[in-house]
Amino acid sequence: MASVAFLGLGVMGYPMAAHLKHKGGHDVTVYNRSTAKAQKWVAEHGGALAETPAEAARGKDFVFSCVGNDDDLRQVTIGEHGAFGTMKKGAIYIDNTTASAEVARELDAKAKEAGFSFLDAPVSGGQAGAENGVLTVMVGGEQAVFDTARPVIDAFARMVGLMGPAGAGQLTKMVNQITIAGLIQGLSEAIHFGKKAGLDIEKVVEVISKGAAGSWQMENRHKTMNIGKYDYGFAVDWMRKDLGICLEEADRNGASLPVTALVDQFYKDVQAMGGNRWDTSALLARLER
Repeated sequence: MASVAFLGLGVMGYPMAAHLKHKGGHDVTVYNRSTAKAQKWVAEHGGALAETPAEAARGKDFVFSCVGNDDDLRQVTIGEHGAFGTMKKGAIYIDNTTASAEVARELDAKAKEAGFSFLDAPVSGGQAGAENGVLTVMVGGEQAVFDTARPVIDAFARMVGLMGPAGAGQLTKMVNQITIAGLIQGLSEAIHFGKKAGLDIEKVVEVISKGAAGSWQMENRHKTMNIGKYDYGFAVDWMRKDLGICLEEADRNGASLPVTALVDQFYKDVQAMGGNRWDTSALLARLER
């Protein structure tokens, strides 16, 4: 059993922290910007509640975070009352936020200066993956640190991989989001075309999902897309945040992402339709408006 803190109890962090407590068997202290959310978590799962990230991180072996963006991450780590101010020597900070590779490298350097370690470890699998403890975790950092943290991360993961040095986890998550953006747009156009052609979408997907066109998105999203249900899942606002990170990184490394840039604008159209919190599969709604 390890002493663990978890910072950020959103739709992903809330169940991830619970898996660390129950499946991992760890002693978990939680912090959330909204104290009521942290109180609710403790009432449901036990553990302890901290009023600040610094209080949560004090004396812990591992500190996890899953917050909104680079600014939020800096606030809970190096901001006033941030976790980095109280972490003990030899501890490991594991960030599950989807953020930039730049902030990951920045925090890795600051952690080293302070005598503890940092891993950027963004996740994929959505809310369902978090709730079921089957997330994919893409990690950037040093091998020895990864080896120490891996058994703890396993509490909420199905796949955990070390992708390279600091920042490599975030870069891999960008590859993931670029792939998903193109897949969802292609699936949206395919369903849109099939419906216009008068085909039975369920029958079509039953056949083509077993061939080269098959994907997780097709298997898990075609039914709800077909009936126009989008009030769940990974929000369009979050996807636009992630794609913005991808496009900014592409500007730095010289990669050309024409389809990603186009799909990002399609998601902007969905936001204009009031779909900020709709699932990312709502690209189909844009075609059917």
